[in-house]
Amino acid sequence: MANETVFKRYKGNPIITAKAVPRANSIHNSAIVPFEKGYAGVFRVDEIDLSFTLHVGRSRDGIRWEIDPDVIRMENEDPYLTIKHRTYDPRVTKIDDIYYVTWCLDSPQGPVIGLALTKDFRTFRQMENLTLPANRNCVIFPRKIGGKYAMLSRPSDRGHTPFGDMFYSTSPDIVHWGNHRFVFGTVPSSWQSTKIGPGPVPIETEEGWLLIYHGVWTSCNGYLYYVGGALLDLERPWNVLYRTRDYLMAPTEPYERVGDVPNVVFASSALVENGVLRLYYGCADTCISMAEAKVGDVIDFIKTHSY
Repeated sequence: MANETVFKRYKGNPIITAKAVPRANSIHNSAIVPFEKGYAGVFRVDEIDLSFTLHVGRSRDGIRWEIDPDVIRMENEDPYLTIKHRTYDPRVTKIDDIYYVTWCLDSPQGPVIGLALTKDFRTFRQMENLTLPANRNCVIFPRKIGGKYAMLSRPSDRGHTPFGDMFYSTSPDIVHWGNHRFVFGTVPSSWQSTKIGPGPVPIETEEGWLLIYHGVWTSCNGYLYYVGGALLDLERPWNVLYRTRDYLMAPTEPYERVGDVPNVVFASSALVENGVLRLYYGCADTCISMAEAKVGDVIDFIKTHSY
């Protein structure tokens, strides 16, 4: 199966642009989940002063969205946690009746991973940051593994991170994290030779955890972002069963190639309904698009186009 036949882009792409929020310069790299009779999400909005903010959005069909023009206001018990810096690239994981929201928070010491809990996408209770600086990408697994919360993250640096490997960590209480284990890293002379990082919430399948991730190649004209896939052991997710040699998606469309940051497809949300995986991804750090594929086809591709 050729890689261009795995994911089919939605013909109405992009589905979300800066027009959705009055002060937006761009909207991209956002987190979407099923909620009540439709969908809800936490959206990255880069505003016209180039501050990066998080906003709630709601939709009946997952395609047409209403995004709150006001920034999410986090409730916390410690003034130290009050957000004073840019927030971006959220992920949302549901465990039982709680939605765990993670995001990257710029701090003077470097990027860290923030955490908040919500049940209704109206009230958000901010918790302690999950990581030390510097860490730029994080996603929490949708169930406990070995009786502990689990996450994937990518340590980084204070800059734009011209490197990056993925690590697995666990926590007994969602606050204290340890048991950090290397999962996988870059591959020389490939589309994932500069850095890699976790994308949407891992999807549990009989074949293992289906992980959609991003890989970056540095060309003579800058960074190019691709979408790859892997299967991880269900009970030992640091054990990689398969990992794509060929990418699943590349920036090929005009809305993926032209924007604030050219040549970017950045997968950040994946929903499975009736065996179909709907992938939401940021395009050129400017807008959000959607593509779909059968879960079985994605798994087959990963297994047959693996290292």
